Amino acid sequence: MKKLLLLVLAVALAGGAYAQKIVGLSSKARSGEASANLTYVNAVKKAGGVPIVIPMTTDDRQIDAILNVIDALIMTGGEDINPLKYFNEEPHPNLGDVVPERDAFDIKLIRKAVEKGIPVLGICRGVQVMNVAFGGTLYQDIPTQVPTYGIQHSQNAPGSMGTHTITIDKNSVLYKQVGKEKIAVNSFHHQAVKDVAPGFKVTAKSNDGVIEAIESISNPKVWGVQFHPEHLVNGEEKDHFIGIFKALME
Repeated sequence: MKKLLLLVLAVALAGGAYAQKIVGLSSKARSGEASANLTYVNAVKKAGGVPIVIPMTTDDRQIDAILNVIDALIMTGGEDINPLKYFNEEPHPNLGDVVPERDAFDIKLIRKAVEKGIPVLGICRGVQVMNVAFGGTLYQDIPTQVPTYGIQHSQNAPGSMGTHTITIDKNSVLYKQVGKEKIAVNSFHHQAVKDVAPGFKVTAKSNDGVIEAIESISNPKVWGVQFHPEHLVNGEEKDHFIGIFKALME
């Protein structure tokens, strides 16, 4: 890891005033790997940034070293979050895979990044982790727990295709990035933000009331979306969704 960080730092310094922004991607939990889907990598590159994958660790010194190198952070999608440990709820029968190591890594990484003033974008699981890390809760299973549930939140269509619409608050950072009050997004989740964390506000919802985006009230550099813009930058509305990644690096 030390060699990787030194290499990234050397690349950044070599660019001087014109250096590209370095964006850290939280890694997913897969045995024998420290990886992130190429869709995240490619979206960051399209927006003009340099992506690096951050291996899972809870070592404070390693996390601090990584955060001293990157300019921004993306919390990526993945497994469900342990409800018993992080928001004091018994596991729902439809709870999916839980990876304790990733939960601990993600929670520590995002808290430290926000503390250091680093811009953070949460995507899918990432927005859920963001909410839980700062005191919020989740619906563990949308179809059985959301009273107003009425649209498909786990699509079979390609990720580049928007399959349901969301309405975006005009007074939000997401609206400034996307430039539309209503837009079609993709959907690959069965969990969602329930009680919003203190210090955060809801900035987008689907037509059945499921929360699709939140942002910090005091820090516009910290926000998250439930959909997957890293896929949508390849779709019909790509010019709108690339704004999310460009904003992360501005």
